[in-house]
Amino acid sequence: MKGTQPAVGHYQKLEVIKILDFGLYLAAGTEEILLPVRQIPENTQIGDMLEVFIYRDSEDRLIATTQKPLAVADSFACLRVTDTTSFGVFLDWGLEKDLFMPFSEQNKKLMPGRSYLVWVYVDKKTDRVVCSARLEKYLSTDAPQALTEDQEVDLLVWEFTDLGIKVIINQQYSGVLYHNEVFSPLYVGDQTKGYIKKLREDGKVDVSLRKKGYAEVQDAKSELLTILKKNNGFLPLHDNSSPQEIYEKVYMSKKTFKKAVGGLLKQGLLRITDKGIQYEFPE
Repeated sequence: MKGTQPAVGHYQKLEVIKILDFGLYLAAGTEEILLPVRQIPENTQIGDMLEVFIYRDSEDRLIATTQKPLAVADSFACLRVTDTTSFGVFLDWGLEKDLFMPFSEQNKKLMPGRSYLVWVYVDKKTDRVVCSARLEKYLSTDAPQALTEDQEVDLLVWEFTDLGIKVIINQQYSGVLYHNEVFSPLYVGDQTKGYIKKLREDGKVDVSLRKKGYAEVQDAKSELLTILKKNNGFLPLHDNSSPQEIYEKVYMSKKTFKKAVGGLLKQGLLRITDKGIQYEFPE
């Protein structure tokens, strides 16, 4: 049999070896995996290589799909609960068969219609793709050794606490984004770029949405100019504006706003009036 062993829960390029009325079969090691007829790309022929996602159907058979799931195995994703039962819940992950979460993998009662951050994985006993809400046990603890301060990283919003917003860094580590450093709305499941602010001795990681120092001011100046141009070059903001007013109009702290204004004034791109700040459009 041609091909490699099936990679359940992942994408795989497999060779077409049979085409029948109800679908086609793909070679994967010692397995022949069905791709249903409604998902066969037009003009597919025997010998073609197709990229498909591999999982098990409700009858425990290996099945291939050209549909794109919202998550693959060994990754975190925000998924919506579709149904609950006495033994677990089901979540929509973009395929015809919903993703199952065993009751033992829930950390609280999950409600239908709501979305939760989960870890998607292949259960070793059943070889099925399932998920868990107990995220801590799937996060790595070696962040201080693997990351560096000021490093740009990918952030996935996890949950909100009194201290700040818990995030997942690079799909591997836990981090905290403090409330006073967030200047635009964030929601569970949001993905954004960020920066490592501090690696603590206790293994915890502080992150920020902005670069530190000079780079932060440069970014803020660019953002402020963009907002000014969208508002005909004027914003009703000045030194006496409250932090809340500034946040609502330019999504940055008052401290960062003042640094950005100062930098633009030095460049001659801005002037201050009695009513606010005015962009100096080039003649």
